[in-house]
Amino acid sequence: MNIYKLNFTDKQDAELTFLALGVYIETDKGFVYANGTQAVIEIGKIVKVEGTYDENGNVITEPIYYDGIFYDVMTTDTIDFGTNEVHPSTFVHTFAGYNE
Repeated sequence: MNIYKLNFTDKQDAELTFLALGVYIETDKGFVYANGTQAVIEIGKIVKVEGTYDENGNVITEPIYYDGIFYDVMTTDTIDFGTNEVHPSTFVHTFAGYNE
């Protein structure tokens, strides 16, 4: 099983890439997994710097996020995602399959 950690500008960019690379196929019922795809997990935004909050949960300092949105793709296929592939040690988030 290959677990790819990916970063895209937005959801549309991700979906177009997944279609082009055969992660998804489009049917009359929407997108479905293609070939060896087992799961596509939309992680969303990842916090780069945690925000700070007072004892009542009010924001003192807003969190800062990495650019774009993140996904995990699990597949038996070998896929070249190019510059969309990222490495877990670069980010605060722990991706599936990595304990960094």
